[in-house]
Amino acid sequence: MAVVAAIGLSSCGERNAFVPPPPPKVEVATPLKQNVKRYLLATGSTAAVNTTTLVARVQGFLQGIKYNDGDTVKAGQTLFVIEPEPYQLALEQAQAGMASSEAQTKKSKADYDRQVDLAAKNISSQATLDAATATYDAAVAAQKQSQVNIDQAKLNLSYTDVKAPFDGIVTARQVSLGQLVGAGSPTTLATIVQLEPIYVNFYVSEADVQSIRANMRARGMTAEELKKIPVEVGLQTETGYPHKGTLDYVAPSLTQATGTLQVRGILPNTERGLLPGYFVRVRVPRGEEPNALLVPDRIIGSDQSGRYVLVVNKDDVLEQRKVVLGQQVGDLRVVEKGLSPDDRVVISSLMSVVAGQKIEPVAQTIEAPASDAAP
Repeated sequence: MAVVAAIGLSSCGERNAFVPPPPPKVEVATPLKQNVKRYLLATGSTAAVNTTTLVARVQGFLQGIKYNDGDTVKAGQTLFVIEPEPYQLALEQAQAGMASSEAQTKKSKADYDRQVDLAAKNISSQATLDAATATYDAAVAAQKQSQVNIDQAKLNLSYTDVKAPFDGIVTARQVSLGQLVGAGSPTTLATIVQLEPIYVNFYVSEADVQSIRANMRARGMTAEELKKIPVEVGLQTETGYPHKGTLDYVAPSLTQATGTLQVRGILPNTERGLLPGYFVRVRVPRGEEPNALLVPDRIIGSDQSGRYVLVVNKDDVLEQRKVVLGQQVGDLRVVEKGLSPDDRVVISSLMSVVAGQKIEPVAQTIEAPASDAAP
């Protein structure tokens, strides 16, 4: 009993000592180093190469509609027919006037030649010759006017057939059969839209413009070669950039209000996957960056001072490292500045660790993205 009591008394005299838990295990990895194709990324919108409103250029009753709403038509195909009979009669009248003018010219020419011969023999007076000359000149002018009347009548007759100016899709008609069109002012009949090819308009920032121009000078690229640069387009619901085209136009000056430069690409659009007015993603290749450093985009944090990642120092203590980011490649992000190839970056447990905390690093490897991965 004495021994037990002694042990109890001695144990009550000891203090409880706090034993800290072991450092948490956190997955870390060095940045992935690989060549990355650099892109100029932008957003833009599609626009039709040609959009034309079809109107009635002559007055008359609509006699025929030769298409169905929404049809794909070819250039030169007749779409509307305005009664041609009045204009056919006008043409025949003009042609009859030409025949009369030719006869009058022929008679005036004979009189003029006769007066010239008589005046040379001093048989006819100069006044008579002048009158014959004036009559002949008037007949020639009348003949020219008759030809103009014929040309105008032919033109008006051609307007009775409203044809497609280019290949495209015609919208729903705005008129009905038997309706009087072209009275007083041109009447809108329908609209035709060309879908092949199609434009994509986007804007480039001033900084990107300066970088691209410097790259062009370094490579000795001409303005014509610039138009051969590929342009890739993707819809908001698509993965990647499946629509391919080339650069078509670059504005000669920046827009001062926005500090951007308007750029336009052109795409074949043979499958008509793009319609005018779509909001699209655009990327333009800018060359290849060797040995770029990439980390998962999800591990990048942000605060008032900018973007950062957590790295592990030589003592296995976390540090917050400010970084400058580049383009996104799949699930990874290019780090332009702030990391070295040997840095160990935290890639897991980001919500449970903080800078200054000691950890037990678990080495992992960042997987490379697909060859054509898109943001």
